[in-house]
Amino acid sequence: MKNYKLMISTVLCFLMMVAGCTKLDEHVYDQVDAANFLTRRDDVIRDFLRPFEHAYWSIQGNDVYAVGEDCTDEMGTYNRQGDWQDGGYYQRMHYHTWTPQDGFTNGAWRNFYQGIVLSTNSLQDMEGITDPAKLSITTDELNDFKAELRTLRAWFYLRAFDFYRNIEIVTDVKNSTQGGTQATPQETFSYIESELRASIPLLPTREQLGANGIGRWTKAGAASLLARLYLNAKVYIGTDKYSECETVCRDIISGKYGNYSLDTRWDAPFDYTNKTLNSEVIYGFPGTLARTHWQYEGGMFFWGMTYDAAPLYCGFTDFGKSNPRFALQPGRDVDSVEYAHALGKPFVKFQKYPDDLRLKKYKNLGDSKREGMFLYGYLPYTTTVSGVTRTDTVRGNKGPYALFIRDQVGFFLDAKPGTKIADKESNMNHADHNSGVFLVKYPIYPTPDPNRITSAYAEIRLSEIYYTLAECRYRAGDKAEAANFLNQVRKRNYPAGSPSLFSAAGSELTDQEMLDEWGREFIGENRRRTDLIRWDVFSKGTWWDKKPDADNHTEIFPLGRDILSANPKLKQNPGY
Repeated sequence: MKNYKLMISTVLCFLMMVAGCTKLDEHVYDQVDAANFLTRRDDVIRDFLRPFEHAYWSIQGNDVYAVGEDCTDEMGTYNRQGDWQDGGYYQRMHYHTWTPQDGFTNGAWRNFYQGIVLSTNSLQDMEGITDPAKLSITTDELNDFKAELRTLRAWFYLRAFDFYRNIEIVTDVKNSTQGGTQATPQETFSYIESELRASIPLLPTREQLGANGIGRWTKAGAASLLARLYLNAKVYIGTDKYSECETVCRDIISGKYGNYSLDTRWDAPFDYTNKTLNSEVIYGFPGTLARTHWQYEGGMFFWGMTYDAAPLYCGFTDFGKSNPRFALQPGRDVDSVEYAHALGKPFVKFQKYPDDLRLKKYKNLGDSKREGMFLYGYLPYTTTVSGVTRTDTVRGNKGPYALFIRDQVGFFLDAKPGTKIADKESNMNHADHNSGVFLVKYPIYPTPDPNRITSAYAEIRLSEIYYTLAECRYRAGDKAEAANFLNQVRKRNYPAGSPSLFSAAGSELTDQEMLDEWGREFIGENRRRTDLIRWDVFSKGTWWDKKPDADNHTEIFPLGRDILSANPKLKQNPGY
């Protein structure tokens, strides 16, 4: 079995390197061809792994990440003196004024349903194998493949369900080429739940897969998806499932689905290459420098820093310049006065606990190590020209002045830190290149470092299970146990003996503090929208210049115009 698992992991890494997935965004799901005939073991393995390639790309493709973050109180894509104005596309994300004509409304559907169709196609191929021995496949292996494909498909469905709510359930792509009607939310919820519950007994554990099992679905991975489903059940179907959610979380933590433990460093889950079994990452996509590293692309974290920050400040020259597409929303106005609203202000929320290790300015320390999670202030660097070494600092593209990156949005231009500027305007259409702290969650090691851009993407972490369990206990009125579960994760973010840990009684915990703590631990991981909706503030809340929505129809997105045209049986979501 070990040889088979190693081979699977090796082939998976290879297939994930293939960039052809980016060409899929022009096809509607009912146009996918049937799989090639399977005649040998390698055919089966490649067929099994094909959907995983698309899955990794789908975390950011077609602006799924952009809208998931920009519609919340966490990040923004600002119009920086004309850069990223893009016809108001990102402004509509921020102000919740999107329409079915916006590209992401079509793109996200394609993202999810291409994955669903690819998974279903491969699953039906596996189900059609009547004599696995002829293909040099054991029955156990075949059962593994089918269970993992069902789980992967459930992951795609859960994301589509959260995004659109009223979606179509597709279970056959071999015999039907016509799109169907949408299921009710209850039907979709029950379907996802049943798929995951049926898959868990047949899935392997991480121990069975070994250190090369990255990218493979395990019992714990499927159980974690079940916990996500239950945690948001009240939103999805109007009935809470916190008790069921708590049971699943306790089972995961206790080791029922395999042994996992929390990392002892805050940055370890984002600097993970699966060389050991010690990581808290329950499910991750393997990244490589040479081929596939989707969380580092322009759709996600690499464009979460200012021009020249990567090559000059971080010393990473493989990709050239970055581009400030994503930055944190401001916590302070142009006069450095903290905004009064409770939501948003992500950097201020970190500063509430000033000994947080993550608050250090991001800096590469050498030998595949770094400190800090944010870029702010001046970004100095040294350069040698004609044998002369000099010190400079990163500059923008709208003038020769040094950038001073701050937790504010406005036209600061060449104003020095602390200088009061006359222009008090601060909104999505009034920003310069000094505006907004940048998040560096995945390390940007310098080009000579052999481990640069090799971090796996951590889709599911054990920390999520602890936080989910803490929320269940908090909602049950048990603040003490909620604080205990949170602190088991939080203690790595602070020095030993820090006063920033919650008290044993959990007296500091409120609805707002729970939501703030979700934001601190999972900032930039594209779950903030779901959390805001679950705490009933997404459409009702105020942050920075974003006012409450007229009603709650914005809690699900519209189906794109092209999707509706391709399948007339689909109905537009309410409010659009």
